Amino acid sequence: MEKRVIQQEEKKGVELRDLLLTAVLLAAGAVLKFFVGTFINIAGMKPNFVIAMYCMIIVLLRPKIWYSIIVGLLAGAICQFFPGTPYLNFASELAGALCMGLLIMIPAKNKTMEIVLAAVSTFISTVISGGLYTVLLFVVIKSDPGAMAAYVPIVLGTATLNAIIVALLYAPLMKAIRKPFICEKNKD
Repeated sequence: MEKRVIQQEEKKGVELRDLLLTAVLLAAGAVLKFFVGTFINIAGMKPNFVIAMYCMIIVLLRPKIWYSIIVGLLAGAICQFFPGTPYLNFASELAGALCMGLLIMIPAKNKTMEIVLAAVSTFISTVISGGLYTVLLFVVIKSDPGAMAAYVPIVLGTATLNAIIVALLYAPLMKAIRKPFICEKNKD
């Protein structure tokens, strides 16, 4: 057991497990956004599963900032398949993932604090992503800045729903990720 802990501390690059987790969670976020996102709608607010999943990736892996940036760019690319203004998601998801990567560096003293940190970081990152998207959208369409205020409750509602999703998924996914990977079992 000590050998495995030491190997995890010495980890310097991205492992196959990290890439697989990233691919699976981003794909799950896209599928959930496409199929489930339209059904979960509370007063115009609905979770953005792509944002929730890239926040989950960053919470679980606690990667270096460059990996968070790549995850944000991948999420922005995925969002191009959904209706909206093209290319705005690249900037907004990049900003959200970068924010999440920085916030998750805050140390937590226990499991409860880890869950709270994950939820609060997701809330803030979603507000950054949604807020930037809204500002860029209103700059592109040259709309009245007063109309932008109507989007504030939607962004805050989405951030709240995303934080709840991450808080609920944190413990089971962290438990699953701490189990040895199939290839790691064969090494011993």
